[in-house]
Amino acid sequence: MLDGEVIVIGGGYGGIRLAKQLDEVARVTLVDRKEVFFHRIAALRAGVHEDWTTTPFIPYDRLLRNGRVVVGKAIDIDTGARQVRLATGERLPYDVVVIATGADYPEPARFLGTTMDEAAKTFTAHQEKIADAEHVLIAGGGPGGVELAAEIRLARPEARVTLAHAGSVLLNSMGSKWAGRRALSWLESHDVEVRLDSFISPGADFDTYRDGRGNIIEADLSFWANGTTPNTLWLRLAGHGDWLNGSGQVKVDRMLRVEGRLDVFAVGDVNDVSELKVSPVAIAQADIAAHNIRAYLGSSGRHRKEPRFYRPIQRTPLIVPFGAADGLTLIPVPGGETAVLGGRTATLAKAKTLMTPYIRKQLGYSA
Repeated sequence: MLDGEVIVIGGGYGGIRLAKQLDEVARVTLVDRKEVFFHRIAALRAGVHEDWTTTPFIPYDRLLRNGRVVVGKAIDIDTGARQVRLATGERLPYDVVVIATGADYPEPARFLGTTMDEAAKTFTAHQEKIADAEHVLIAGGGPGGVELAAEIRLARPEARVTLAHAGSVLLNSMGSKWAGRRALSWLESHDVEVRLDSFISPGADFDTYRDGRGNIIEADLSFWANGTTPNTLWLRLAGHGDWLNGSGQVKVDRMLRVEGRLDVFAVGDVNDVSELKVSPVAIAQADIAAHNIRAYLGSSGRHRKEPRFYRPIQRTPLIVPFGAADGLTLIPVPGGETAVLGGRTATLAKAKTLMTPYIRKQLGYSA
């Protein structure tokens, strides 16, 4: 018997996991502005290689057996009426609502539009620009910037590629100087010009850029791999600014509930849990939130579930691909150190397929 209306706002990694977990025990509605799931892990390669153009797009139609998927944009959570309001004016009543709207990424790792065709056109446009570019500038030497530089270099061996990073070490947020040196060595050995301690801003003229020392860089194509922004502006506009911290993340308690709300949860990139924001973490949060939602919906009786605390994952492995056949894997170990594994591990775990078979199975499709 299905017990309770659960609205999941956002169909990313955490959202689909949670919706699927609750599909047999509640009436689940998954709301997303996109008509298909967007496998963001494959997006950088899709922006470079034509044969990957449609790989990141997986239909939602096999995700839920009992629930439903609504294509629409949530614009408010009316906690008084306990309804989610969509941009169309439709109102969805809820017993529990989950905010799983994720974060916005820089291009090309961004889904523009609402349909697969619209998003595919943007990837095709990126591919064409990269194919024609004489000099590509990438600003940002974190995991995304390094991965994108490697993809472009391998696709365009004759083009000039420059990676400019404001820090003194690549991958500096990962806590391993060895990883940064390994990435630098790979890039330089493949003729990528790496500029460290180089904060980049647009120059005065078209196709020019200026670093922190005043040096001018001319490039006919640029990408800004400079972090993400939580998709929470809609909450602020709806009058829920008190739910957010200074960075725009949703403040949650140890059960992943919005502070002060028993029936509003937030999972994944959108919340303020202090840990690396990667897909395995979003999935782990979704599992705990699903358990706690089941506990809330079945809060009486002999067989009631006890809620669980979410414990932030501080030892999350991180894989940075260098194309499809190389990369590095960072594994935190006790004592605050980080082990760095070589290309074979990265290739088998992520670089070759970018986890596409696994994600397709999560959505009910074959690998």
